[in-house]
Amino acid sequence: MADMSEALSFRTTVELTERDAAILDFEDSWFTSSVPKEQAIMEHFSMSSARYYQHINVLIDTPEALAYKPLLVKRLRRMRSARQAARSSRRLNA
Repeated sequence: MADMSEALSFRTTVELTERDAAILDFEDSWFTSSVPKEQAIMEHFSMSSARYYQHINVLIDTPEALAYKPLLVKRLRRMRSARQAARSSRRLNA
């Protein structure tokens, strides 16, 4: 019979997909591209910029993304929080 502490400590590890890693890599270096970001998103990932931002918004909440690119993920989370705070303050002041 397995020890109870072994059963409790068992955790499945989910790794980033290649596409998710590529998206994080792109987000970390898109500004070096000579084409506009929206065009580069379409060329690299075959998705609209709206879909890209939806995907990255979910992606930065995962521990795997944080482990892969901690500085980028923390910066993106801070930026998202700042935008949310700005929207909230505009609603309160309106």
